[in-house]
Amino acid sequence: MNGEIYLRKCVKNMVIKLTKEQAKERMGKLMSEIDRLRVLYHVKDDPAIDDVVYSSLMDELRSLESMYPECKSDTSPTGRIGGNPLDTFKKTKHKVRQWSFDDLFNYEELIAWEEKVKRMMQKTSVSDRKLEYCCEIKIDGLKIILTYEQGKLITAATRGDGVIGEDVTHNIKTIHSIPLELKYPIDIVVVGEVWLPEKELQRINQERAQRNEVPFANARNAAAGSIRQLDPKIAASRKLEMFIYDIDFLENYEQYFAMPQTQTEELQRLQKLGFKVNPISLQCKNVEEIEEMYASWVDKRNDQEFAIDGVVIKVNDKVIQEVLGYTGKAPRFAIAYKFPAERTTTVVEDITVQVGRTGVLTPVAHLASVHVAGTTVSRATLHNEDEIIRLGLKIGDTVVIQKAGDIIPEVVEVLVNMRTGKEVDFDMVTECKKVCGGEIVRDVIGTKGNEKSVAYYCKDKNSFAIQKEQLRHFVSKKGMNIDGLGEKIIEQLMGEGLVSDAADLFELKIGDIDHLDRFADKSAENLIDAIDAAKEVQLEKFLFALGIRYVGEETAVLITQNLMKISSKEITDLRSLVTVFSHVDCERWQSIDGIGERAAESLVEWFTNDKNAHMLERMNVSGVHIKITEVSDKNNGMSGKVFVLTGTLASMTRDEAKEKIRAAGGKTASSVSAKTDYVLAGENAGSKLKKAQDLGVKILDESTFIQLMN
Repeated sequence: MNGEIYLRKCVKNMVIKLTKEQAKERMGKLMSEIDRLRVLYHVKDDPAIDDVVYSSLMDELRSLESMYPECKSDTSPTGRIGGNPLDTFKKTKHKVRQWSFDDLFNYEELIAWEEKVKRMMQKTSVSDRKLEYCCEIKIDGLKIILTYEQGKLITAATRGDGVIGEDVTHNIKTIHSIPLELKYPIDIVVVGEVWLPEKELQRINQERAQRNEVPFANARNAAAGSIRQLDPKIAASRKLEMFIYDIDFLENYEQYFAMPQTQTEELQRLQKLGFKVNPISLQCKNVEEIEEMYASWVDKRNDQEFAIDGVVIKVNDKVIQEVLGYTGKAPRFAIAYKFPAERTTTVVEDITVQVGRTGVLTPVAHLASVHVAGTTVSRATLHNEDEIIRLGLKIGDTVVIQKAGDIIPEVVEVLVNMRTGKEVDFDMVTECKKVCGGEIVRDVIGTKGNEKSVAYYCKDKNSFAIQKEQLRHFVSKKGMNIDGLGEKIIEQLMGEGLVSDAADLFELKIGDIDHLDRFADKSAENLIDAIDAAKEVQLEKFLFALGIRYVGEETAVLITQNLMKISSKEITDLRSLVTVFSHVDCERWQSIDGIGERAAESLVEWFTNDKNAHMLERMNVSGVHIKITEVSDKNNGMSGKVFVLTGTLASMTRDEAKEKIRAAGGKTASSVSAKTDYVLAGENAGSKLKKAQDLGVKILDESTFIQLMN
């Protein structure tokens, strides 16, 4: 058509008449606008245009490139996803050697590192320069090095051995937050971390499960697996992201901007060049400020969309960095302050069975002691026999254990390749019978698809093991809160025949125990004083302490708050409690919102048992007195309000705060949801605070909470 083309546009069904030169010019305009929108959406997380318009501009660019392929730019955004799969990865030599960081794990090591830096500064020309730090949250991803020549992306490579890496440019181009061409024709090498958003990991693993493929263990593995695909379409489908944090090489920049003089300025310059940088960074004046930042992120590390495993600390002044230089493997001016590991390996030395207060039997792994998540652990729960079978676990196995925050450590994987042939199978039934001293009961506790999950219970409810666990629960902090009655003391009192149930505790005298091992005159007196002090107890704590199956802390509170729903008769002491509760049927118990069928049946069974009634009567005679918290009937706006507590309170314990809430007519819950009215946030509040902020739940500090309760 004499060098002219007709390009049909989807928008308003327009037809645009363009010559080859005009098409080339328009292609440049389209690339500039598409890149501007890319920066807004993928770098600044601030989309200024909807997907329809973005797609329309891309469609037009593709059409023009197909008609004039000779005019297509090497850095066209249409080339992000495409091309045929590679046969193999090529090796590429880095322009600048790549280093890894040395690690430190506690404040003492941080202080020692700073002292070492100061000593080196004193010996050089930078002794009078100000020492400050640039600290960034350490992304647990895959390190990638990007090389630009005259502003265009030439190669993207993995770290490899630090000198030679693998060319993964075809996959890196699929990441939209990475510019294919910079605004200035400079030569630059930048370094960053590729990571996979947590939601994307969940989506990928769901798809892998549907295809009967092994799920990725974590986001880092998924990101690394995506980048090492020969077919870029796979990487493109996984919505990877990348944060850039360092400039390793820079030339031909002088007419556009000044060389950054600090690490903080470098991050700012990277952002101005169109790179996405880590939004969580802080300039710290000293190690105290570093430690404060570190501590504030330990409990929040699992609340981010990207995996983080510590804080990267760099001397901020570039001149000092240059003077300090490198060791044989790492920079002297930077260090990684790692969070306590949440996973580690150890050996299962034995598997035993423990008995709960309801008689349920739970297998427990005894481990070679190991440090994980900031604590030393030697036990890990195995939940039930099904879990042992699923893991294929044997005594003597090398395993991966996981611990996060206050969660009980658990075994998540068996390293079968570490087996020697000396490992021993575990027989759940035999071990359960040993613990119970008799027969056991097998109970189905849940189903998933066609599979049933089972638990074992001691058939004899009066077995020594069950009685011991019931007593441990009775005296626990959330129950009667009797100091000095640990497991060994309870076992000793039972072994001497002094205690067999909770009522026996209140009949003890100093002379009964002062002659026993572990009991001098004073310790015997202290224990009896602690037991006497526990005789005055809130009804909800007493009900929880009884260890009735399916009656936890919150259910006990619900009963206390709704006594009038189950009976019009007044409860003044334990004798009247038995009289009233023994006549409440399942239907009446379930009239309390929050009490289900199982809890109702368990309550009926417990309070109609003559042995239990006799035990409560003995406690009544011994002077145990229940207190019933009066719920406020004032119109204070607290009635029915749901509170969630998180963090440490300065002027009261959490239990005391809960009592204030209940006295005001409110309720407490363990997790934040759309039904939550208030979150009381103390010091070191964790993920509950973030969820409350996301849901728009009202957050109270301690002083505001006290004012509200008053």
